[in-house]
Amino acid sequence: MTAPAFDNIRIVLVNTTHPGNIGGAARAMKNMGLKRLYLVAPKDFPAEKAVWRAAGALDVLENAVVVETLEEAIQDCGLVIGTSARGRRIPWPLVDPRACGERTWHEAQQHQVALLFGREDRGLTNDELHKCQYHVHIPSNPEYSSLNLAAAVQVLSYEIRMAHLAQEQGTLLPPEPWDMPPAQSQALERYYQHLEETLHTLGFLTPANPRQTMTRLRRLYNRIRPDEMELSILRGMLTAIQNYIYYTSKRLEKAVPQAGENNNSLDTEL
Repeated sequence: MTAPAFDNIRIVLVNTTHPGNIGGAARAMKNMGLKRLYLVAPKDFPAEKAVWRAAGALDVLENAVVVETLEEAIQDCGLVIGTSARGRRIPWPLVDPRACGERTWHEAQQHQVALLFGREDRGLTNDELHKCQYHVHIPSNPEYSSLNLAAAVQVLSYEIRMAHLAQEQGTLLPPEPWDMPPAQSQALERYYQHLEETLHTLGFLTPANPRQTMTRLRRLYNRIRPDEMELSILRGMLTAIQNYIYYTSKRLEKAVPQAGENNNSLDTEL
């Protein structure tokens, strides 16, 4: 019997070029008990090559969800982990495949989890990786580090399977209890937009010179991982700040005499 947590785990392939890799990923998933495949703007799908490579995993292919944007693929997820093959100028919380499998399995018992895999030639973009709470790196041979897409899916799917088996055997450490579910990806994106708008209004951010402030703030919140209630409080704080700025500016407009009024008073005195 398949554990219910498997149904909460999705493999997301972004802009896959070769349909054979989609079929190979589907086969790797089914080998390890996963079945939810999301495809973000694939270059060639449906395709016979995908069917041929999928072998006995045609049900995974047939039920694949095809979307146009990454946001659509992860909007209802409480945890998003992106694969990254190299270090970044602004480092992100990083896990190895074993820790990725354990965290994915624990959290899939409570909410939706997505594992992101990028393009064959260049992986995920920085903007796509910034939507993830964690990055995962598969430590391959540095002399030949390029890993086939389906092989990468196989490695992480295997680690999820191992975490599931460890839990069945009672050897997997339990997750830390929490009173509220984590904020979903879509809600976090709305918060980041709200935050950026507010910081622009305050003059803290300038559109002409944004630097990396929002990227670092994203990293901060992704590292903290606010829950639904905490994010609601943060949104309320931003709204209060915006309201204060608006009503303060209105009071100032009423307090400062108009230019015409100043001229009339001067004329009267003269």
